Amino acid sequence: MTGSLGGAELRLENVIFSYPGGAQMRFDLSVGASEIVALMGPSGSGKSTLLNLVAGFEQPSLGRILIGGRNVTMVLPHRRPVSMIFQENNLFAHLTVEQNVGLGRSPSLRLSRADRDAVREALSRTGLLDKGERLPRALSGGERQRVALARVLVRRQPILLLDEPLASLGPALRDEMLELIARLHDEQRMTILMATHDPSDAGRISGRLAFIEDGTIAVVGSTKEFLSGHGPAAFKQYLGARQALR
Repeated sequence: MTGSLGGAELRLENVIFSYPGGAQMRFDLSVGASEIVALMGPSGSGKSTLLNLVAGFEQPSLGRILIGGRNVTMVLPHRRPVSMIFQENNLFAHLTVEQNVGLGRSPSLRLSRADRDAVREALSRTGLLDKGERLPRALSGGERQRVALARVLVRRQPILLLDEPLASLGPALRDEMLELIARLHDEQRMTILMATHDPSDAGRISGRLAFIEDGTIAVVGSTKEFLSGHGPAAFKQYLGARQALR
């Protein structure tokens, strides 16, 4: 797993989606290759839906999703050049740590010697080399997130989607995981979209921030400017409400 992979440009063009009986959502967004963009907004505003559309878990009724200039709107999830980490880790409880990471190389776990070497290197780099034979239930929350990151390492895809993966972690573990994500980005230069409710997470690793409200991207701008009080009024109100809960 040496060398730099590089990210891909991501574009959502007039992407229209709605759940049965729900309000219509519309997304327009352009993310540069190797850029990190944070997605923030109230619960239910559409952050996870946007990520699921990019990953292919949801299909839009109109619009296009392009990765590296290729239209992937109708491409099945497992054929998209995308990795995704969820809040609940998405680990298989009956598989060992090593097997869960190995799924990133082969869904059938028919691993070549090179695949096994890549898995061991990923476990080593995420501090899990001595836990390869354990089941997920024997791990802490932070360790389970490390397994998910190790799987991203072996997949080596140009797009990484993060759906609030740090929400259940304490402050020390959050900092540790953000450092790992930043290191991973430095090494592989993938494009990252990260949904979060925590402004400090966004401030640590993202250059731009997209504020989502009522199923649409209300505004996109510099993360630093948003968090220094120069964001739109709706974002200030949202952030103030979040800070009041702390």
